[in-house]
Amino acid sequence: MSSSTPRHPTLALAAICLAALLFGLEISSVPIILPVLEARLHADFQDLQWIMNAYTIACTTVLMATGTLADRYGRRRVFALTVLAFGIASLLCGLAPSTAVLIAGRFLQGMAGGAMFICSIAILSHQFPDGKARGRAFAIWGVVAGIGLGFGPVIGGVIVALASWHWVFLVHAPLALLGLALIMAGVAESSDPLARQQKLDLAGIVTLTVAVLGLTSFITQGEGLGWTSTAALGLAAATVFSLIAFVAVERLHPHPMFDFSVFKIRDFSGAILGCIGMNCSYWPFMIYLPLYFSAGLGYDTTTAGLALLFYTVPFLVMPPIAQWLLLRYQARFVIPAGLFLIGLGFVLMKLGSGLTHLGGWTVLPGALIAGIGLGLTTTPATNMTTASVPANRAGMASGMDVSARLITLAINIAAMGLVLVAGILAALRTALGPALDAARLRALAERLAGGDVAGAQQMLATLAAPDAAGAILQAAVTHGFGWVMLYGGLGAWLTAGLSLAVLSRRRASPAQDVLPGVAGGH
Repeated sequence: MSSSTPRHPTLALAAICLAALLFGLEISSVPIILPVLEARLHADFQDLQWIMNAYTIACTTVLMATGTLADRYGRRRVFALTVLAFGIASLLCGLAPSTAVLIAGRFLQGMAGGAMFICSIAILSHQFPDGKARGRAFAIWGVVAGIGLGFGPVIGGVIVALASWHWVFLVHAPLALLGLALIMAGVAESSDPLARQQKLDLAGIVTLTVAVLGLTSFITQGEGLGWTSTAALGLAAATVFSLIAFVAVERLHPHPMFDFSVFKIRDFSGAILGCIGMNCSYWPFMIYLPLYFSAGLGYDTTTAGLALLFYTVPFLVMPPIAQWLLLRYQARFVIPAGLFLIGLGFVLMKLGSGLTHLGGWTVLPGALIAGIGLGLTTTPATNMTTASVPANRAGMASGMDVSARLITLAINIAAMGLVLVAGILAALRTALGPALDAARLRALAERLAGGDVAGAQQMLATLAAPDAAGAILQAAVTHGFGWVMLYGGLGAWLTAGLSLAVLSRRRASPAQDVLPGVAGGH
């Protein structure tokens, strides 16, 4: 391992934390402006899904390649390039004249953001090798990353209220320049000469990306194409083929990005189930919750951002409690308990959504409990994915962890959108009957799912008085989001049960969870 002596560790930590803040903000601040994008750029519901999904899918394409390239050519050098690329991509997003350009910019921003995030973790580990300093640095980094994720909706809402949606993206350009200055001043260069001997898993990257893109495209485009049409079936076949090819490639590659043998370690498998559970319930619903607050409850952007704090702030304050519970009761109880609380929160939100005639506050207790559940789950799950594997596989395990989260998030953003439209459509079909044909009913449902209540009211202008139309549309939105809340709750409870079964399974022998080649220190 070659490295240079760090001169300013405080500046290095500031650069790393700034990168984490930027990465989190681009996940959590964008959902709050989706209704604005729908109005300003004339984006339809599928466009809004891709504006979010382009970022998360793109992140998965670079995770493993970035680590290898950084080890080969220098972690500081690659980190600086990714921060610069993130700033340029943010400018492209902020200046985008159309949804197509914005989606392309979001994909580039996601690639840069994912690479920046992976580099920052690697540099943090190298820059602070001492145990006490390392623990303090990771704690500070975790708090800042949590602030980016937790307060992103409020920050996005304030920016839109004071300026315009463009600045939700444009603000990252000067921050990226600040990050570059901090990197140059404080981050030590380091590399791993042995990394040059490893082959980059390009086939694995390509096949996994095609599989994820294919599945999300099938979910979002299937209804429009016709689920049994040649195009839809071809898309499904390409997805299955790519997934099979990915598994085959990973089994043959000497340095695979996914080493499937680690799933034999029950603690690792249970932790990954925890990561999947959070990302099939809590995180994808964060994309849609601002739409519920705006279209279902009539909140403006700033009020919706403040209401989202009930959902996001609890997980910021829970990690110390989760760590204490982890030491006292072990992860095999804490992770399933956290997922169970997430599911309970979703069920309570569904029940509360049926009582909104009493006020919008009725969904907030469930949102609070879901946030507490996430706070209990995320720290133990993150710690266990790396702690449960041999030290020489910790980097690969961390990459699998992040990949599983982002892939599950991308798929469930699409799946929740499908459920939302189906729930709204069912309510509209019951309320309006044959007044609208199937195509117009679906168009109306997608307008509501995208937050365009005014456009939906215009479509009903000839069928019902404004007050009656407003009541029908609000009831339809509530019904649709009830389906989504139930989907998230059942997903969290299902993964809670699976993780409990995996983590609590008794060992047949002391060596049950030891991988081939690990027992002898290989």
